[in-house]
Amino acid sequence: MNAAVQPPLDHTERARSTPLDEIDVSDVTLYQQEALQPYFVRLRREAPVHLVHWCKASLYGPYWSITKFHDIVAIDTNHKQFSSDHSNGSFVLDDTTLNAVEGGIYMPNFLGMDPPVHDVHRMAVSPIVAPANLLRFESLIRSRTKDLFDRLPVNETLNWVEAVSIPLTTMMLATLLDFPFADRAKLTRWSDMVTTRLGYGLVDTWE
Repeated sequence: MNAAVQPPLDHTERARSTPLDEIDVSDVTLYQQEALQPYFVRLRREAPVHLVHWCKASLYGPYWSITKFHDIVAIDTNHKQFSSDHSNGSFVLDDTTLNAVEGGIYMPNFLGMDPPVHDVHRMAVSPIVAPANLLRFESLIRSRTKDLFDRLPVNETLNWVEAVSIPLTTMMLATLLDFPFADRAKLTRWSDMVTTRLGYGLVDTWE
């Protein structure tokens, strides 16, 4: 006998009745089900601490989250009070790689830096995405994007991430970074390797 099919969760009711500190907007199922909106509506209305919301438990442990646009801007531009530097405590939800194994390699994160160190690194990469530089690549980017879409199957189901999102992003990075275009798949592989979590198929042990 087949198991009974469970009805979809009424996320509006669930968002209303869940204790505030148990609302977890890092839960990937909320994104998969496009069910985030009622939770953010409540957090923006009722979060007890100005600027931020505290989630006491999640897959990544407890964390603070900022849910309002103007608050995000205020915090993101105030480096003295709200540091992005990893040495002051990580701003990344899943920072297990930082202390995963004794003797593990710590790789500085561009986003995990404060001025003036951050400014130096930003100046090094800013020219790549400057409007004038993007204009120079416009025709090449357009032609490669068109070729990608022209190769997509018609009237068939496809995996949008694998067929479009990943190759389109990889082509863009290879173009902007002047990376050998024929080897662009390496960019995807390297990115997956340094951002994955243990046991998800790519990395089973830190060794």
